[in-house]
Amino acid sequence: MKILADAHIPYLRGVAEQFGEVEYLPGNQFNREAIREKDALLVRTVTHFGEEILTGTNVKLICSATIGFDHIDTEWCDTHGVAWRTAPGCNAASVEQYVTASLLYLADKYQFDLTRKTIGIVGVGNVGSKVDAACKKLGMRILLNDPPREESEGPALFTNIETIQREADIITFHTPLTKTGKHKTHHLADEQFLASVEKKPFIINAARGGVTDNQALKKAIHHGQISGVVIDCWENEPEIDRELLQLADIATPHIAGYSADGKWTATKMSLENLNRFFNLNLENIQYQPITIPERPSIDLSGIAPVLQLQYAVWHTYNPLTETIALKSTPEKFYWFRSNYPLRREYPAYTVLHADEMILPILLNLGFNEK
Repeated sequence: MKILADAHIPYLRGVAEQFGEVEYLPGNQFNREAIREKDALLVRTVTHFGEEILTGTNVKLICSATIGFDHIDTEWCDTHGVAWRTAPGCNAASVEQYVTASLLYLADKYQFDLTRKTIGIVGVGNVGSKVDAACKKLGMRILLNDPPREESEGPALFTNIETIQREADIITFHTPLTKTGKHKTHHLADEQFLASVEKKPFIINAARGGVTDNQALKKAIHHGQISGVVIDCWENEPEIDRELLQLADIATPHIAGYSADGKWTATKMSLENLNRFFNLNLENIQYQPITIPERPSIDLSGIAPVLQLQYAVWHTYNPLTETIALKSTPEKFYWFRSNYPLRREYPAYTVLHADEMILPILLNLGFNEK
């Protein structure tokens, strides 16, 4: 079997070779000629896979090491015998880590107490559910909006978007990007949406760039309709809006889901999909070991209790570092994303000397205690 793999998928080299003949290319170099004789593609979201690139090729399966699939023309693939698979939930904990770190940053920068804030979570799938759980641990009031889930499960857990617009101090989006249908999400946060919010909320987009209208976000900031933005996903990546970049409180190069844990899981899920689809029946697949943190112990002695939570979370991941880098050199968006130093999630760390009031929160988030 012939496989073409994105060279920037972590934990793949030396592992995918168990399944067949593997060629590696950067994702932005995938084209029809490169994939023509391949049976399977292992991809990220860099290239769009539809009629233009797939027609006349031998491709039978696209495995995306991502949770989203808006980079795949699923309708064309379904009607032309090209199977596609994603890795749902693989990076949910990583995105939660990103949102939690960003919430703590906003609370510190603007000097407010998260326990007195209401957060609206739009989209409560794998990622949104993780964010919901984390915000509960942070003591926030939470409003959940997910029309497809509400239709299938009933209204008990959910609220409408108008309530979120009216009551939320922070609104975070965790929906897929859909441009058609009853619950389309393209430009969900558009000019009309942002003009209708009542509490000047902060807007967080760690979902897909097109879920928020970048032009509308700029206008809302300039008109004082919202207090600020945290943006990981942008329209027109990698040619992102430079003005919005400078206006954002946190601005990162689409890496919210880029933990080592999430990437390792995505690679594993992709190879499992490959194994199942082609009936290879490979057992005892050998995977690369996951990266160990350089500083796995977090000593909180000498840190004021009120600062221990943010100190520990930022030890695992601080979005300000990437914000400064991206704002300084926005032309390196693709480079930053492709050369990202994968971080570890909370369970890879042990906290020492935590305050007795803060320790339960840290343990609930996933940290270990020594």
